[in-house]
Amino acid sequence: MDSVGVAAAAPDAGPGPAWQSKCPWGAPSTTSISCSLADVMSEQLAKELQLEEENAAFPEVVAAAEGPFITGENIDTSSDLMLAQMLQMEFDREYDAQLRREEKKINGDSKVSISFENYRKVHPYDSDSSEDEVDWQDTRHDPYRADKPTTTPRRGFIGKGKDITTKHDEVVCGRKNTARMENFAPEFQVGDGIGMDLKLSNQVFNALKQHAYSEERRSARLHEKKEHSTAEKAVDPKTRLLLYKMVNSGMLETITGCISTGKESVVFHAYGGKSATEDKVIPPECAIKVFKTTLNEFKNRDKYIKDDYRFKDRFSKLNPRKIIRMWAEKEMHNLTRMQNAGIPCPQVVILKKHVLVMSFIGQDQVPAPKLKDVALSNEDMKKAYYQILNMMQQLYRECNLVHADLSEYNMLWHDGKVWLIDVSQSVEPTHPHGLEFLFRDCRNVSQFFQKGGVAEALNERELFNAVSGLNITADNEVDFQAEIEALEKMNEDHVQNHGKKLSTFSSDGDPPIYDE
Repeated sequence: MDSVGVAAAAPDAGPGPAWQSKCPWGAPSTTSISCSLADVMSEQLAKELQLEEENAAFPEVVAAAEGPFITGENIDTSSDLMLAQMLQMEFDREYDAQLRREEKKINGDSKVSISFENYRKVHPYDSDSSEDEVDWQDTRHDPYRADKPTTTPRRGFIGKGKDITTKHDEVVCGRKNTARMENFAPEFQVGDGIGMDLKLSNQVFNALKQHAYSEERRSARLHEKKEHSTAEKAVDPKTRLLLYKMVNSGMLETITGCISTGKESVVFHAYGGKSATEDKVIPPECAIKVFKTTLNEFKNRDKYIKDDYRFKDRFSKLNPRKIIRMWAEKEMHNLTRMQNAGIPCPQVVILKKHVLVMSFIGQDQVPAPKLKDVALSNEDMKKAYYQILNMMQQLYRECNLVHADLSEYNMLWHDGKVWLIDVSQSVEPTHPHGLEFLFRDCRNVSQFFQKGGVAEALNERELFNAVSGLNITADNEVDFQAEIEALEKMNEDHVQNHGKKLSTFSSDGDPPIYDE
């Protein structure tokens, strides 16, 4: 039997799906499926009534919603992908029809109308869309893409006769300036200037361009201040992440809060956890010193680092943020020297970038008081003075360091003795200003204990000679400082000529001993 015969016999094969009864080679079937009056009244009548109501209210937009409904009789449900595509297609049609109803309801008879075309669901499988549904992209250029500037020939103009247009034409330049506004920063709202055919003069465009750049720089400064700086009793997101990692690793049990703030750092209290290595013991209570990442406090601090031979090669004036990390690293090294010499000071636990974890000087979250805030008896004051004198000598001779900011503000009283803190600015005596810093420390210590009633307290010049071992004999302070500057100049000249550092200064006129 040929194919025509098979197609002709197909309708008599019996009831089956609708898609099986349609054959391109067979004659169209004229048989109609009989149904009861109740089915007609329950389905068809309801649909006709609904269509009449929609045609009465929105006669021109109802046709977009018409289309075959998806049922189990006219679709092959064996493919989940095809079923999902057809369901999405039907949903898109209903959604687009609803948008058109909303447009008609809002616009009404107004001359100015709005369009929801941007919110339409244009599905890639919707092949049955009506011809009157035209995407707005087909009739209008994209307003968010600048038109390509019209190229001007080498002769500098286009056209002939009275229709000559040069590159300096007001309309052409205005449209080019409007298109160039799209290159501004995304935060600068320029609007739909191309869609409105806006023409900007060069003067207006240059003013807007300068304003956009100013706003961009201001926004960058605000972002820098907000994201990359530690404020008063607060930390920036990067510092907070470092603290979270310390807690998550088990090194710290918990961080309780801020205990001290200063011009260059913020100190937090934390309970110690367990160390990953057995040879390192974490104290029960820790102090977390977070150096402020704002650059204002470090503008005058570079002199403590750039002339320190330990960090001289790594110092970069052009990158101030490196100074902050070097500042924290410098305090870690200085504390390690002091701890090895037996000077009472915080014990270093770990250093992460600009976050330094140390042992806590105090008990039960209460920090030890500063020497200026504690009321000591005469005996304790005298004991503290001799202890500080001994520590200054150890710091100078054994640690080869000068505190450079020693005062009653950087000395704590705990367990009946004095503890030294804040040694990030400490330098070696061979620093170009090391002896000046030592003389300043001696003046602060001498004045404090003399006011405290310690009769045995030496004056600043005697204390300087006692700490440094030098024998500078000068009748007044001016001559004394002049001899100090002369010694520093001698050391600086030797470093420049020979590239070596002076290990100590001679007190009896002998040549100084150089350290290779």
